[in-house]
Amino acid sequence: MAKAEALEAYRSLPIPDTTEEHWRFTDLRGFDPDANFPQPWTVQGNESVTTMLDLDVAGYATVTADGIDISQLPEGVRFEPLPEDYERLYSLVGWDEKFAAHNAAMWKHGLLVVVPKGLVLEKPLYVRIAVTGQTFWRLVVVAEEGSRASLIEEYASPDAATEAYSNAVTELFVESNAKLEYVSLQNLSTETWHFASHHARVERDAELDWVAGGFGSKRGKTRIRNDLNGQGATSRVTGAYFADGTQHLDYDTFQEHIAPNCESDFAFKGALRDSATAVWRGMIRVEPEAQKTNAYQECRNLMLSPTAHAVPIPGLEIMANDVRCTHGATVSRVDREQLFYLMTRGLPRAEAERMVVRGFFQNVLDRIELEPVRQAVTAALEARIPQA
Repeated sequence: MAKAEALEAYRSLPIPDTTEEHWRFTDLRGFDPDANFPQPWTVQGNESVTTMLDLDVAGYATVTADGIDISQLPEGVRFEPLPEDYERLYSLVGWDEKFAAHNAAMWKHGLLVVVPKGLVLEKPLYVRIAVTGQTFWRLVVVAEEGSRASLIEEYASPDAATEAYSNAVTELFVESNAKLEYVSLQNLSTETWHFASHHARVERDAELDWVAGGFGSKRGKTRIRNDLNGQGATSRVTGAYFADGTQHLDYDTFQEHIAPNCESDFAFKGALRDSATAVWRGMIRVEPEAQKTNAYQECRNLMLSPTAHAVPIPGLEIMANDVRCTHGATVSRVDREQLFYLMTRGLPRAEAERMVVRGFFQNVLDRIELEPVRQAVTAALEARIPQA
């Protein structure tokens, strides 16, 4: 029934265009989500797609066009295919938006992760989504009261992939006094249209530590929303991205403070070269009852080419009178004096530029608690800078 309603909504909703405020800088002309996207290859288990991560995990799942393969099952945790009748499904991301509706109507393979009350997982859970053709993916994570867990979600595709369409939805529930570390890494081919909606609800005295990495894809939009729903809830979102060629990345973030005495901290940094573009739109919304809110958001962009372009748009909507909300947004070029200084010390220009980029990202990288993830993000960023 839900899928039928979602399909009806999808068909009735137009493809967003630049007349809509949230799509003003992301033009989807030439994209047809109903097209027959080619799928010229098949993934066999762990083959064909290179992972960004090498780490010891408690649970491992691989998702392909053929289904979901859970090759390592964590003890004491529900780590299983997502049932279509699961009670929390669609409660955070429904079908009131074109691409969310398409996902709700079409997804076949999803994962349900439930970490039981009080359980502490010492090793992370890991799921890798191999994107080919038209791929719809859905993830629901529930960290029950007092639990501690880490989950890494990686989107990947072969380097030589033809045009593809990736549509993903993640719903995160962090219950009272729980802590969830959630990592979402996107390293898709530059022929992949990628649309994603990630929505989390954080309850009383719970903590969400979120890392978002964007290094691939052609064009699309990634939505990131945190609802601080219980007193004392905290969320920290760390974003790092790098685009080159004609890539166009679009991040739309929303910090919803519902309960009092909550804290949110969003920090995004990106580097752009060639004719790449990045759009970031951030909103902090504080409800009337959310007194004693402490919220921060920033987006810093480093332009490595004169033809690269960044559009950071921070926003505040505050309806309480005892809050602390701040934001920052910058677009800057590589400092020529820094480059000159490093090159006079004998470094080639490419290596000097790499050091400047590394320094630019360092404080964001330091926020990533999981060491393998920090190393993978650092490597992904540095790999995008030409060697010569």
